[in-house]
Amino acid sequence: MSMRGENISKEYQKMVWIQDKDGKEYACYADDLKSLKKKEDMTDEEKAQCLDISQVLGDSW
Repeated sequence: MSMRGENISKEYQKMVWIQDKDGKEYACYADDLKSLKKKEDMTDEEKAQCLDISQVLGDSW
């Protein structure tokens, strides 16, 4: 595995995928969401720190 692949793998392992109460899915770094108790309680500020997967894959994914 190249160094690039190792770096990507390390970053991927730090991430979590969360589906909010509206059904939108977000890719987030776990460290950014340490205070999150329930995914349904995800605030707009926490969502802003994450990547909205529908923006990458489209709404019909």
